[in-house]
Amino acid sequence: MAAKEQKKLITTPTLVLMIISTIYGFGNVSIAYDQMAYAGMFWYILAGVCFFFPCCLMMAEYGSAFKDAKGGIYSWLAGSIGERLAFIGTFIWLASWVLWLVSSASRLWITLSALLFGHDTTQQWHFWIFNSNQLIGILAILFVLLVTLLSSQGINGITKISSFGGAFMIGMNAIFIIASLVTIIANKGVTAQPIHGISSFIESPNPAFKTPIAIISFVVYAIFAYGGMENLGGVTDSMRNPAKTFPRGLVIGSLLTIGSYVLMILMTGFSVNYNHVIAKSSVNLGNVTYVVFNQLGYQLGVSLGLSHATNIFLGVLFTRMIALAGLMGMLGAMFLLVYSPIKSFIMGANPELWPKKIVTLNKHGMPAYAMWIQAIFVSCIIFLVAFGGSAAASFYQILTDMVNVSTCAPYIFLVGAFPFFQKKDIPHDFVVFKNHFWTNVLVIFVEIIICLGIIFTCIQPIIEHDFQTAFWTAFGPVFFGIVAWIFYNHASKKITK
Repeated sequence: MAAKEQKKLITTPTLVLMIISTIYGFGNVSIAYDQMAYAGMFWYILAGVCFFFPCCLMMAEYGSAFKDAKGGIYSWLAGSIGERLAFIGTFIWLASWVLWLVSSASRLWITLSALLFGHDTTQQWHFWIFNSNQLIGILAILFVLLVTLLSSQGINGITKISSFGGAFMIGMNAIFIIASLVTIIANKGVTAQPIHGISSFIESPNPAFKTPIAIISFVVYAIFAYGGMENLGGVTDSMRNPAKTFPRGLVIGSLLTIGSYVLMILMTGFSVNYNHVIAKSSVNLGNVTYVVFNQLGYQLGVSLGLSHATNIFLGVLFTRMIALAGLMGMLGAMFLLVYSPIKSFIMGANPELWPKKIVTLNKHGMPAYAMWIQAIFVSCIIFLVAFGGSAAASFYQILTDMVNVSTCAPYIFLVGAFPFFQKKDIPHDFVVFKNHFWTNVLVIFVEIIICLGIIFTCIQPIIEHDFQTAFWTAFGPVFFGIVAWIFYNHASKKITK
């Protein structure tokens, strides 16, 4: 009894902190400001209320029912809609992590540049016949191979630095809030980005987000900002009184997360003028976070009447601090995620579906063969995108859209499977959705939001005749979905024979 009580350590405050630390990321704030400025606030609220909140409750019911399953979302889907769709859905979920590796391995060099030089210098990097994007692509490939080599040997102690990076990032968010408040007070309430009535919170100053399709496509950015709640589904069995603790913690955590995003987007406008700072050709989705922090440090000095040299120093200092936090978190995450998602999928799925080499773990307990296949695949995508001839802005736009769409796509399966899960009547302690009709209505509503966001994100570049961006945006879910379908059919026939 004592052991059982000791296990149930998650209280409401603990859950609230888990929700915020799992979901919130300042990078989503700066990207939202880059794309929509103040207008991004509305879409983050909409996505929080219409997607984040109901999805968290669904994931909690899944986690409560399948609390002893080892396969994560694969177990949830297999127990709800069968093994075939579970395999395809989880394979697409794996795509989001694979493409995250593609994006992070490329962005890492901007972070390193910001730490070393105080600003992004990567657009001036070149070597021999290789331009900036190509050189970053080559460095990213080499880094992926190195991380795979070290992780396959069980050298994963570096993942511990991500916890320091997380703590440092919390500190940087606190610094951002304090510096922004000091700046706005010193400037007597005058914001760097002017507010012209309600229109400032609806219309984006970004010319790329003027059409209805482009604006609706921003939903994918907002949904991505709340991605990761499936990781919270498995903690209901570790709570004291989950029937009360989870909904209470979810309401508080959701409101604080949504409020944090909205507040931080608003505060970015205190020191960052969109047209003078963000609209520059040198600013892209890869370096916008460092641009925002540099400008904040500089404007803090200006508002306090400090010397020009001191203002520049503060800008560089703020940039280096956020870069250090980002670098620690990114390094730790990459060493963990190069094996964790693929290992959990392989170990959770039916082992008979996989070739023997894939499921064989090496002496360090790592699926080394599968990891090297993943590394080669990631390297190929990095090479094709980096050598595709795009300018830096397009390069990082492609990387961002790839990850966003691939992260959102698995929720089509997770949300769509929920009514089927309910019909199974699997015993579970945590039950929120008791009325099947209204549950189905909610599921359809959430599915429409996710699908519209993904579809319009893929259509927008086609309308602009940017077929390269359109191809890579849709690539992850489509390619992995097709591969999963073919692979499962072939493997299941083999098992039957």
